[in-house]
Amino acid sequence: MIEKIILSRGLEYAGWSEAVTDTDPALARECVCIDFTTPDAFKANYRFLAENFKAVVVGTTGWADIRDEVVAYFEKCGATLIWATNFSVGVNVMFAVTDYMSKLLGKFGGYSPYMVEMHHCHKLDAPSGTAKTLAGIVDGNMGVETDVQSVRCGEIPGIHTVGFEGMNDRLTLTHEAFSREGFAAGAVEAALMTEGLTGVHEFKDLFFE
Repeated sequence: MIEKIILSRGLEYAGWSEAVTDTDPALARECVCIDFTTPDAFKANYRFLAENFKAVVVGTTGWADIRDEVVAYFEKCGATLIWATNFSVGVNVMFAVTDYMSKLLGKFGGYSPYMVEMHHCHKLDAPSGTAKTLAGIVDGNMGVETDVQSVRCGEIPGIHTVGFEGMNDRLTLTHEAFSREGFAAGAVEAALMTEGLTGVHEFKDLFFE
């Protein structure tokens, strides 16, 4: 899907590889690497990415346990990194709206948050990276620990619901992905953002700038 979007937009495309460490360093220096792999693969490869590529966009999740280490290494190498738990435009809007809602509800009190996320049966991590980001936003604003429930079934691209339960009413926000193409489109946008950008950035922080 990423390849399709790159070619449809007339962008220069160097190809793809299942073994990124086989990339010629001379080629890597001219390229932005878009990484959608697995947590283990990214953990094994991030040093090579930081040392060799002009910039890196990471949509792989499941490496939060070494995030500080990754950020420090990219900064040490002077390499540009944009990462996200979800590159969908709609999800990043949901991050912003969830932030606003949970700040207001945290201020007034009386509401308990919960979250349900649903994905295809092939997804390796649970809760999803997106759910963890949403829960982190809510928990930081409301001073609570959000209950997160995960469902793995069939070929569901991704559904995230954040709810706030009060004594008299309930507020819910839901994002449903129809396909994975939205994630790919956002990752390509992030790759374009790396031009002239330095340092390590989370996509949602760049999104509204």
